[in-house]
Amino acid sequence: MKTRGLREIGAEAVLLAGGGRAILLQLANPAVGHAVADHSNFTADPLRRLRNTLTYVYSLVFGTPEQVASMRSMVQRAHAPVRSETYDASDAGLQLWVAATLYDTAATLHARVFGPLDAESADSVYQDYAIVGTALGMPVALWPVDREAFALYWEAQLARLEVDDRVRAVGEQLLHPASGPLWMRALMPIARLASGGLLSPALREAYALPWNDRRQRRFDRMMNVTARLYPRLPARLRHWPKNHLLRRLG
Repeated sequence: MKTRGLREIGAEAVLLAGGGRAILLQLANPAVGHAVADHSNFTADPLRRLRNTLTYVYSLVFGTPEQVASMRSMVQRAHAPVRSETYDASDAGLQLWVAATLYDTAATLHARVFGPLDAESADSVYQDYAIVGTALGMPVALWPVDREAFALYWEAQLARLEVDDRVRAVGEQLLHPASGPLWMRALMPIARLASGGLLSPALREAYALPWNDRRQRRFDRMMNVTARLYPRLPARLRHWPKNHLLRRLG
């Protein structure tokens, strides 16, 4: 079996369903969450922020050197105003945390929809994800050496997460946007269900996300149906967001 890497799994549109989980994990790091809470424009255009994040990752994995340089500059400009006493966008430890949330979310979703990767492919995808942090300046040595080391890092970070009233309010605004196109707002109930289902019970409670047995059953049904149907879609549909955003980037 051919070893797969980030190029083989990173184009899957289904990974977008984990966007809410990844952002809520990032915000639960107090240094990130408090800086965002103090940056009033962060939740003003959630669709643009999602689009920029996706384009950044797609350009790193599939783009030309010119596209990578363009997106790196755009992301750095976007992060520059988000600052607090404990947050600096150039902080390598925080860059590692952001990259880690994107990797763990993608790996979790891919396994739910496609089943587990073989060990060599899982290792390859993991090593490839380091570029999400190193492209912004994170030293490659900071990326945990293998998946076992990452698991230890991940558990240690989860134990340090903290969601206070300010961060909780940002999460509420992100999951219940006051503006945006009608189609986006129509999809938000699904996004909220996916975000809640993919988070740990402890973080669901910290963010005061409503959850019960009925919601869990709905989430499980949604994931089971997705796992049955999504892999059967033609690649041109599954990879459309990646192709569309790279075309927009030029």
